Amino acid sequence: MDISVRRLEEMRKTGEEHTLLDIREEEELAISSIDGAVHIPMNTLPENLDQLTKNHPIVVMCHVGGRSSQVCAWLNSNGFENAVNLEGGISAWSADIDPSVPSY
Repeated sequence: MDISVRRLEEMRKTGEEHTLLDIREEEELAISSIDGAVHIPMNTLPENLDQLTKNHPIVVMCHVGGRSSQVCAWLNSNGFENAVNLEGGISAWSADIDPSVPSY
């Protein structure tokens, strides 16, 4: 399942409980990030599942949505049916929601 950056913005503004999971690499995080995101690089996710909850949505984010889509499918198949993919990733967030977030 995918959600838009506008829906994520609404969740953040209204205080709707969720976890924003940033699966990008450290080098990408150094360029841009979204406040409040939990950073777990994609390749370290299997050993860090204990940092995630099944009690509210996990919005998975990468650069443009490709890796996060794959991670969502993997999380869903591993018991995290609450994981959703952020369409367009941080690139869409920067373009549509917060231009102060650098794009790359």
